[in-house]
Amino acid sequence: MPKGKARNKFQQARWEEPIIHELSNKGVRGLIPPRVEAEIQATTGKVLDNLKTMRREEAPELPEVSQKTVLSHWLRLSQETMGSNIGNDISEGTCTMKYNPRINEEFASNPLFTDLHPMQDEDTVQGMLEIYYKFQNFMKEVSGLDHCSLQPGGGNHAVYTAASMIRQYWSDRGALDTRDEIITTIFSHPSDAATPATAGFKIITIYPDENGIPDIEAIRAAASERTAAIFMTNPEDIGIYNPRVDEVVKIIHDVGGLCFYDQANANAFLGVARAREAGFDMCHFNVHKTFGTPHGCSGPGTGAFCCLDRMYPYMPVPVVDFDNEKYFLNYDIPKTIGHVRDYAGVSGVVLKAYAWVMSMGHDYMRQAADVSVINNNYLEKQILQIKGITSAFQDNGITRQEQVRYSFEKLKEDTDVGTDDVNARIVDFGLPSYWTSHHPWVIPEPMTLEPCETYSLDDLNEYVDVLRKVVDEAYSDPELLKTAPHASSSHRRNKPEELDDPDKWALTWRAYQRKHLSN
Repeated sequence: MPKGKARNKFQQARWEEPIIHELSNKGVRGLIPPRVEAEIQATTGKVLDNLKTMRREEAPELPEVSQKTVLSHWLRLSQETMGSNIGNDISEGTCTMKYNPRINEEFASNPLFTDLHPMQDEDTVQGMLEIYYKFQNFMKEVSGLDHCSLQPGGGNHAVYTAASMIRQYWSDRGALDTRDEIITTIFSHPSDAATPATAGFKIITIYPDENGIPDIEAIRAAASERTAAIFMTNPEDIGIYNPRVDEVVKIIHDVGGLCFYDQANANAFLGVARAREAGFDMCHFNVHKTFGTPHGCSGPGTGAFCCLDRMYPYMPVPVVDFDNEKYFLNYDIPKTIGHVRDYAGVSGVVLKAYAWVMSMGHDYMRQAADVSVINNNYLEKQILQIKGITSAFQDNGITRQEQVRYSFEKLKEDTDVGTDDVNARIVDFGLPSYWTSHHPWVIPEPMTLEPCETYSLDDLNEYVDVLRKVVDEAYSDPELLKTAPHASSSHRRNKPEELDDPDKWALTWRAYQRKHLSN
């Protein structure tokens, strides 16, 4: 296949595979364990009698299947799986699907690490606590802030940690009844509105000006003595970095509010810009995105939360500290919000991120940021030459950072083929479906792409070639896209409206039986 060309002969395995419970056949066993030998039974006694308080009243409804059935089932599902190790995952937009070095997976699977237990005495886990402590220091250096917690299990969780600390901060000052508003922006991550709302705050959402920048006059008008804080992503999910972010921070500080910086989209500014210089009180990083560990969708992941000294009294516990002799778990934080996750967080993610930073160093982390911006702007220039595709605020003269939110609005007007149809068709070329945007769509018929630093020129060209071919098909044979995918395991949902109907949701096998099989 020529470099950078679309794969025209892709064909993924496609199985009409039932779920494992539907394959159950009463009485079938995959493995029958041997009876306990008499000598062992005599030594242990009646073990089950000692477990009465732990035993279920009824046996779990597990599927009854043979070994052959289990093997066939999971191998078929694995053949239908696509991801960053199989396809060109530029598609994942704001999720930063960068390459995760496999040597770091070796570290995390080493028995010297996997056999550790979080309840061990601190003296026996000094090595792991040292990694926590040093990685906290990395995050403090990258953010410029004074303290760090690695306890949150992902970006959303870190944002909720910030909301909880802000609530505690104002409660401590007897001002929670009056400081009850959080300002955020429409292109910030939805968690920047959702988690403060969950913490009990009222949300004020700021829309962009004509250049796609959060309207600073609207922020000025919204800021008041009722402002508890602002939560904002920068660069926002459309790829535009707010050059007036320090002005925004000053507006909020002038009315006495706090400022939280959502840095989940940090791939573009490692070693370039820091939260401290912009004036923020708090920030977070998605360690499982920016720092080279697998994306875990809020778990397994790590949202590294950082803050200034003024917010330290409210941090979650424990924080890993060092007394110049040993590393220890510090629970002595006077007004802490307590635990936000069990123990100290997801240690495997921290270990892999620590290894990534140690292998990269300052210079290569800065280079990763530079290359991610170069890749993104090259991709944007190529894609905008394709008929029917535009980007959000594309003529504002502002260079995009690590991602771009594109629009198929023109293609939809011309052909009645929209972004969902294009998304279904690119899968036929071996590319994972792309992320559109948060709902509701502010940018019509959206497509959000983020090439980050790990994709080559050939990868970028391949993606452009696929989009160009699919758009050509939309203009010549729109029905081909409306019935896609054709060469993939994926299917069009028969009843997509049921995704919005809680009465149809089934999160367990029992719920599925009750809701869908009872009739």
